[in-house]
Amino acid sequence: MNTIAIEPSIAARARALEASKIREVAEAGMKLGGVLPLWFGEGAWPTDARIVDAAVASLRAGNHMYQPNNGARALREEICRYSNGLFGCSLGPERVTVTPSGMQGLMLTAQILTSPGDRVVAVSPVWPNIVGAFSAMGADIVSVPLSVQAGKWALDMEALLAALTPQTHVFIVNSPNNPTGWAMSADDQKIVLEHCRKHGIWVVSDDVYARLYRHGDVAPSFLSIAEPEDRLLSVNSFSKCWSMTGWRLGWIVAPKALEEKLGQLTEFNTSCTPGFVQDAGIVALRDCEDEVGTLSAKIKTGYQIASDRLGRFSRVNFIEPDGAFYVFFKVEGIADSLKAAFDIMHSTKVGLAPGVAFGETGEGYLRLCYAQPQEVLEQAFDRLEAVLSD
Repeated sequence: MNTIAIEPSIAARARALEASKIREVAEAGMKLGGVLPLWFGEGAWPTDARIVDAAVASLRAGNHMYQPNNGARALREEICRYSNGLFGCSLGPERVTVTPSGMQGLMLTAQILTSPGDRVVAVSPVWPNIVGAFSAMGADIVSVPLSVQAGKWALDMEALLAALTPQTHVFIVNSPNNPTGWAMSADDQKIVLEHCRKHGIWVVSDDVYARLYRHGDVAPSFLSIAEPEDRLLSVNSFSKCWSMTGWRLGWIVAPKALEEKLGQLTEFNTSCTPGFVQDAGIVALRDCEDEVGTLSAKIKTGYQIASDRLGRFSRVNFIEPDGAFYVFFKVEGIADSLKAAFDIMHSTKVGLAPGVAFGETGEGYLRLCYAQPQEVLEQAFDRLEAVLSD
């Protein structure tokens, strides 16, 4: 029986996509067993019972049917109330599209904005799925790297503005950033937005970690300074702040003119987000603000442990993050971070993400998610001591 050659027959853009190196390590670790999983961007705690109860009640009430493409009106209005209070903006529900995950929000954003060959500029290192969505649509990705200046992650604004040429179609920024924890300042956001207005460049802001900001209740956001018709799309998610990674629920804020097309693209991708999941989201936003504060306190403790333990190793260098819940650290002597992540996993049973997964600028680094209970982190660092010590 002849084997059909599948690879040459699929789309060139699909053939060109690279597998996630984070997932590569994690899949191997799951088969290995007994590994402390610090590779994904996921807190260790379950979803609040109020949110779970809302979904169960919605199911029992018969909320089993198709929903509007752009999301249930009640959730869209609740997202507006939440965002307007948080960012000082004035959103109406016509500017909100509910998505079955923040990742799907990024994919819809890439689909509505990107044609093959479009120049897309992104700040790096960055979570690979963000730029991956635009690569899947045929974009040419140009990276502007963060660098370490005076012991802090920093963005060279002159280099960024030089990269944002009139030929650029989209600028992507994830702030606070995964993996570094860097956050763009409000002053820099104003400069970037004005520059992008001048050249007709779309700004795509991944705001998933906006509430997990170490210098206040919320990180600076383009939503606070943008006009309603600015070329800005903000993508957000329930996953991180409300411990809802498995629920797959997020949203996009976009100009009103994109509402119909975002609805059509949703129809062709998923049709809609499940109604009972949307009802859970309403309760998260309306009744569970305390859950955000509780999580913030937990990850503050996690960072203190990670900082203290990593600070004991002279071979390790890391930068204090502005937000999110990762330490992105460099180990003297490690040049191949993917190999190092596998070696560490096999020798210590601790799962870390390789820095190269976040782009070439991440090579030599490892990422550890510290959104874990104290005992898990202490055990992880006890295991890591043998490979990180002098």
